[in-house]
Amino acid sequence: VNKTTIIVDASKYIEELKQKVERLNQDISAAQTSNDQNPLPMVTVETLEKGFLINVFSEKSCPGLLVSLLEAFEELGLNILEARVSCTDSFRLQAVGGENEEQSESIDAQVVKQAVLQAIKNWSEGTDQQ
Repeated sequence: VNKTTIIVDASKYIEELKQKVERLNQDISAAQTSNDQNPLPMVTVETLEKGFLINVFSEKSCPGLLVSLLEAFEELGLNILEARVSCTDSFRLQAVGGENEEQSESIDAQVVKQAVLQAIKNWSEGTDQQ
């Protein structure tokens, strides 16, 4: 391996990290903007070796949100392998989900995040009407 290849690979990696930071900053600013009008939970999804680490956090209690999220996981065919949930003064969910072995299509972190965000949106619209 020559030095040029190492430098090129490092440059590409740094560029990817910069893009990731930029996306996270956009997510944060979008969340802060929406928090001013209607506080929705923050969502992060990370890819693990076999599955995903899903974090959902809201500073306020969210009655009924857990059910919506679990239904979204079920629709995706995501098996929850481990989960920690707190629903008292705030809402916090940390779950490790693995893909169902029988599923023909593979899902990625972005698909999981979109499904979680859609479940939150559906839950939010349902609670606004009450």
